[in-house]
Amino acid sequence: MKKYLIIRFSSIGDIVLTSPVIRCLKSTYPDAAIHFLTKKSYASIVNANPSVDKVYTIDKEIDEITTELKGEKYDFVIDLHHNLRTFRLKQKLSQPSATFPKLNVQKFLLTAFKWDKMPSLHVVDRYFKAVDKLGVKNDQKGLDFFITEADHVDISKHDIQTPFIAFSIGAQFATKRLTKEKMVELLSKISAPVVLLGGPGDTANGDYVKTHAKNVTNLCGELTLNQSASIIQQAAKVISHDTGLMHIASAFQKEIISIWGNTVPALGMYPYLPQENAKFSIHEVKLSCRPCSKIGYQACPKKHFKCMENQDLEAIAQAVNAD
Repeated sequence: MKKYLIIRFSSIGDIVLTSPVIRCLKSTYPDAAIHFLTKKSYASIVNANPSVDKVYTIDKEIDEITTELKGEKYDFVIDLHHNLRTFRLKQKLSQPSATFPKLNVQKFLLTAFKWDKMPSLHVVDRYFKAVDKLGVKNDQKGLDFFITEADHVDISKHDIQTPFIAFSIGAQFATKRLTKEKMVELLSKISAPVVLLGGPGDTANGDYVKTHAKNVTNLCGELTLNQSASIIQQAAKVISHDTGLMHIASAFQKEIISIWGNTVPALGMYPYLPQENAKFSIHEVKLSCRPCSKIGYQACPKKHFKCMENQDLEAIAQAVNAD
C-alpha cells in the first residue's frame, strides 16, 4: 500500500485550501494511506476529512514528530507549506518529495514596489504543482470542509431567525478588517438578520456592533472553529474579510461578499469557487499603497486606513440584499 504525507502547518485558510489536493490524491490512489502534518491547534480542520487516514501534529518544532514520521516510510512527501522547517523535515525523512511555487519574490515585488508579476493563478492551482509527478489533476470541484454531528450548531438555541447572513468580522491583523464603526454603518443598510462570527479577540468588537446595530446575534468567542463553520453552512450568504472563514464559506459554496483591506486578491487567496453558478463579489478600494503587506499590520502604515475607511458600503449592502 502506498503512503503519502501532506504537510501544511498553518493557518486556517491555507489548510482549507489544501482540501482539493487531498481529495484528488485519494481519488487517484484510492487504496493509498494519506497522512497530514499540521500544528496541533489546526488539527480539527482535517480530523474529520474522510480522505485523511492519520493526522500528525506538532506544537512548534519538527523534532517533536520526526522519529514517528521516519517510521512511516512514506512513498512521497507533498510539501504545501514550503519553508525552511519543511525543507529540514524532508531532508530527515529522505523520501521523494515535491512542493509548490510559493512566489515569494513576486509577492515582495507586489507589496514593496506594487509591481504585479503574480500569475493569474489561485494558490490552490499552485498547490497542485506539488502532485504533478504523481499524475494527480484538479477535478475542479472546489474546497471541502467536514463537520461532525458533535460540531453542528442548533441555531434555534441562539434565537437566530432564518434566512440569516453570517458576518466573519475578525482577522488576525487590524488592517484586514473593517473598523467596528464601519461594521455598524454597513449593517444599518442590511435587511436580513446577521450573525457575527470571530474568535475570543473579536468579542469586544462583536459586542459593540450588537449594541449599535439592529437584528444582530454576536457569537464571537462562543464557538469553536468547526461550530463557526456550522453557522456558515446554515447561512444564506457570508460577509467576510480576507480570512480563513471566507475559505470555509467557499467550501460550502456559499455566496460570499468579500471585503479587502491591505491585502489584494492578486496574491492568489481570493474565494476559490470553480463550480458553475458559484457567486462571490470582491469589494476593495484601489489605492497606490495597496497591498502594503501580504499578511497585514495592526495599524495602517500610512495612518489613513483608506483601504477600509473608503469602502463603498452601499455596494456591499446591495450585494448582501440582492435576491
